[in-house]
Amino acid sequence: MSRRVLKVFTPPTVPEGQGAQVIRIIGNNNLRSLNPFMMLDHAFVKLPAGFPDHPHRGFETVSYLLKGSFYHEDSKGFSGHLQPGDIQWMTAGKGVMHAEMPGSWDELTSGFQLWINLQAKFKMVEPQYQEIKKDLIPEAKQKGVLVRVIAGEALGVKGPIYTRTPAFFLDVKLDENSEFLQRIPLKWNSICYVYEGQGQFGGQNANQHQVVHLDINDKEEVLKVKTGASKCHFIMIAGEPIDEPFVQHGPFVMNTKEEIQQAFEDFYDQKNGFEGAHSWKSKIQNLSKKRQ
Repeated sequence: MSRRVLKVFTPPTVPEGQGAQVIRIIGNNNLRSLNPFMMLDHAFVKLPAGFPDHPHRGFETVSYLLKGSFYHEDSKGFSGHLQPGDIQWMTAGKGVMHAEMPGSWDELTSGFQLWINLQAKFKMVEPQYQEIKKDLIPEAKQKGVLVRVIAGEALGVKGPIYTRTPAFFLDVKLDENSEFLQRIPLKWNSICYVYEGQGQFGGQNANQHQVVHLDINDKEEVLKVKTGASKCHFIMIAGEPIDEPFVQHGPFVMNTKEEIQQAFEDFYDQKNGFEGAHSWKSKIQNLSKKRQ
């Protein structure tokens, strides 16, 4: 038995930021959102494209790098330089300005960015930043299987990231003719996204750049993934839904339209978390202006 698959689909490629292209895994017509996840992108970007200065409030962003390098800088004094395998987990909370830019004009940077909603009681917390380097992310292994456990648990290994919203984030690599079993708590939303190769998820085939949407109402906790003649590299995200209304508008995720309006007012008036927002300028946004 295996957790039932609702559907397998190919997500669209869309423009994002300043000249970047992303495969929009969550946030498309097939899957508008997946409570508690608001958006998931597989991004491909090199300078001068990127994600220059912009605001956020009311949720968390997770960046996981596969290839290239990526810079982060925000208005609260946090900064980082991600290399392949590194993870960045930012809690926007009451408000933050930040920028994210690739590190090269020639080499394509690729990775994932995930938006995770926060409960109402956490939406206005102080911003926080967690950066975990590749060597500090634990790996779980069995024959033909390697799992990087970013958040949650797999094969008895727990990830290092603190999540206000209970969630799993796993990077899984299966060799040919291998099998992997992963427990997903009942009543959690979950998907898998194949970024290389192909595999069979709950009895259904999925190819490169396809999404496997799992059934939240199934009473089977365990997902079975198998490979045949091809390897399969995929990410799995799973999370406990937040039993609250939410409204998303651009870079803000709140519980009501009135709170969204307040977020825009706070940003424009530079208050309640957005103090100095208009005068703050990241250094890294200049990477796109002049080739080194």
